[in-house]
Amino acid sequence: MQCRLCESDRLTSVLDLGATPPCESFLEPAALELPETTYPLHLRLCESCLLLQIPALITPAETFTEYAYFSSFSDSWVRHAERFVETAAARLGLGTESFVVEVASNDGYLLRHAVARGIPCLGIEPSVNVGAAARAVGVPTETTFLHEESAAAIRAEHGPADLVVANNVYAHIPDLRGFTRALRELLSDDGWLSIEVHHALNLVRLGQFDTIYHEHFQYYTLHSAQRALAVGGLTVVDVELLDTHGGSLRLWARPDAVARPAERVEQVLELERAAGLHTPDGYTDLAGRAASVRQELLRFLLRCREDGKRVVGYGAPGKGNTLLNYCGIRPDLLEYTVDRNPYKHGRYTPGTRIPIHPPERIDADRPDVVLVLPWNLEPEITAQLRHVGDWGGELIYPLPVLHRGALETKVNR
Repeated sequence: MQCRLCESDRLTSVLDLGATPPCESFLEPAALELPETTYPLHLRLCESCLLLQIPALITPAETFTEYAYFSSFSDSWVRHAERFVETAAARLGLGTESFVVEVASNDGYLLRHAVARGIPCLGIEPSVNVGAAARAVGVPTETTFLHEESAAAIRAEHGPADLVVANNVYAHIPDLRGFTRALRELLSDDGWLSIEVHHALNLVRLGQFDTIYHEHFQYYTLHSAQRALAVGGLTVVDVELLDTHGGSLRLWARPDAVARPAERVEQVLELERAAGLHTPDGYTDLAGRAASVRQELLRFLLRCREDGKRVVGYGAPGKGNTLLNYCGIRPDLLEYTVDRNPYKHGRYTPGTRIPIHPPERIDADRPDVVLVLPWNLEPEITAQLRHVGDWGGELIYPLPVLHRGALETKVNR
C-alpha cells in the first residue's frame, strides 16, 4: 500500500476494525440466505504527509451508483445547509449573476436554498436515484462522477463557478489528486471553494471510530487537508470549526494566486499541534479509546438482556454499521432499528443483519431502551423522541461516551 497523496510507503497501523461489509449495503430479505462479502477496515497513517487513510477496496461506482443516503431526512442537516447558503451569499456577494456548483449534491438538500434565492447553480451527483430526487424539487443536477474530464466538460458548458461546494465528499475519493485538480477546474480564477469534512482531531481525541468505513478513504486534519489541496493549486484561506458529525472542519480555499490566509488558519493548526497530530505519535491512543467504547457498550447491552429489558435502535446510518460490526451487536442484543428513510424499511443492516422498520414501530412497541446510532444528531433526535420518556423508556447514546439522553419522564421505573 502506498499513500494516495504523497505515494510514500511509510504507512503505519492506527486502528484495525476487522473485516466488515460496506456500510451502505443494506440487505434485502432474500439476501439473508446468501454469503456476504466483507473487506478489511484498517486505518493507517502516512508518516510522510500525515494523511489518515484506508485502502481503496471498493470503488465509488459500487457505492454511489444507487445510494441509500438521502440528506433531507435530517431536519438539522437541512437547516445547517440553509444557514450555509445564507452566510456564503452574504460573504461572497452571491446573486442572480453568480454561479454555484455543488459536488456530491445528494438530493438537493443544499442547492434548493440557492434556487430559492435565485442564484444559478448546478449539482453534480453520481447516484441516479438520489440525483432524480434533487431534480424533482427543482435543483439542476448532472448525474456523473466528478473527475478531471467531467469537470472540464461541465466548465465548458456552464462556465467557471464563483463558489464550488464539496461538503462531506472529500473523504470519499480514492483518486484524491485527480479529484482535487477537478475541483480547481470547476472554479474561476478568483473563485472560492468550500469543503466540509469530519475533523480527525475529534476522531482521534474522542475515539470516534464509527466515522471509519469503506467509502471514507481518508480522514483529515487541517494540516493534511492543506497538503491535499495544494495538489490542485489551492490554498486554505479560512477555516471554521463546526459541531456537525461530531466535529467538522469547514475549509475555505482559493486559487494560489489570490489566496490570503486568515489568522484562524494558524489558530486551528496550533490546536492540532497541541494535540500532537502533526507527528505520528499523536495517533497511537485511538485503538485503546475504540476498545473502551466497545467494552462499555457491550457491558450495558448485556446487563439489559440479563434484566429482561427490550432494546431497539434508532437510525440506520453508515457509521452505525461500523459500530455494530466492530462491537459484534446482533439481534440478540438489539432487536431492530428504525429509520426515517423509506428506502431502508424492510431491509437489514449489513453484517449484523438487524431488521430496519419505520420509526412508528417504537411508539407501537414502547421498548425499555432506544440506542441511538446517529449519536452526532443528539439534540435533533432527543427532541424527536422526547415522548419515549412517557412510558419510562430511555435514550442511550454510545459516543463520545455512553450516556442517557435528557428526557422528561412521566413514568419512573
